[in-house]
Amino acid sequence: MSDGVGLFDCGWHVGKSSGYATLTPPTDCAVGVRGAEGLIRNLMRILLCILLCLYLSVSFAQAPVDLVRVIKSERKLMLFSEGKVIHEFRVALGGNPKGHKQQEGDKRTPEGRYTLDYKKADSAFYKAIHISYPSPDDVASAKKRGVSPGGQIMIHGQNGLGWLGFLSRHRDWTEGCISLKNDEMDVVWNLVKEGTQVEILP
Repeated sequence: MSDGVGLFDCGWHVGKSSGYATLTPPTDCAVGVRGAEGLIRNLMRILLCILLCLYLSVSFAQAPVDLVRVIKSERKLMLFSEGKVIHEFRVALGGNPKGHKQQEGDKRTPEGRYTLDYKKADSAFYKAIHISYPSPDDVASAKKRGVSPGGQIMIHGQNGLGWLGFLSRHRDWTEGCISLKNDEMDVVWNLVKEGTQVEILP
């Protein structure tokens, strides 16, 4: 019969047992079936690994930073996303860090809530993100006292001696800026977008 040509050509053995016809696959066909089953199992493992990786990438996707907080007394800068701290770094401050900045040259780091309004990739201190000091209130206060409020307050890295960052961040040396090690500045630079709020606490 034409329907049986392929079957018999493959080498299947037709037999009889207990009054019933039996078919026994040839050895090479059995090996082929086992090989196919192994291939399917391997493909399923690969598919499961791909699905697991996709799940993990979605689960651990980094939400954007929506707040930067600096606690001056603790020399600490924290990055927040949806109310949770996702990074924390030690920082160096102005050479006269206690209290809110009052005027140009006082080497104080401002206190209050400001905006990180632009980035400066060609900073003399590696990379820098500008803090929107002075605010209108800062300007008015300085004007009453007949002084300049100062400005150009940044979060920035180290200068050409950035490899000594582990030493320089253990003393307050800036003119009022907030300084991190260069590798930590890279993290802040990459995660913090222009327009993010920064809160500087005593």
